[in-house]
Amino acid sequence: MAISLSKGQKVDLTKGNPGLKHITVGLGWDTNKYDGGHSFDLDSSVFLLTGAGTCESEKDFIFYNNLEGGNGSVVHSGDNLTGEGDGDDEQVKIMLADVPASIEKIAFTITIHDAETRNQNFGQVSNSYVRIVNADNNEELIRYDLGEDFSIETAIVVGELYRHNGEWKFNAIGSGYQGGLASLVKDYGLQV
Repeated sequence: MAISLSKGQKVDLTKGNPGLKHITVGLGWDTNKYDGGHSFDLDSSVFLLTGAGTCESEKDFIFYNNLEGGNGSVVHSGDNLTGEGDGDDEQVKIMLADVPASIEKIAFTITIHDAETRNQNFGQVSNSYVRIVNADNNEELIRYDLGEDFSIETAIVVGELYRHNGEWKFNAIGSGYQGGLASLVKDYGLQV
């Protein structure tokens, strides 16, 4: 049974699951009833971070226009334009043993595409979650439901995988930001 996390909790991923090599990180969401005349397009993005908390290069920013990073160890499933239906809206597959040693953290984010122009924010989004699945047997290991704590934010850092003493752990962050994807890109040391 999956470990269910609350905001701010950290949990070991690989120590408690010996031999775990290949995971799928699933991200999902629903949009509330909205009559603003625009469809919602939420996007997951992944930032491969050094110990300084920044990306070494643009190759370490994985999203719908750059689906692969970390020498092929991290692969994004692509853009789901509607988010409709049950299950994961977007997925990221990670080969843990192949993640370059220079990468100490892998940050998972969700942003609303063109949020300012469309006058959209995470107060209009519900049932957001991240889950980590053992890709070899489809067993859900960790789940973090973000809750409904957001209002004006247009970007969320959902959580981070990080290395600690040779093992991978997961930190449920759930922090919201204004400024959408552009603000996250800058915070992680890249140019917009």
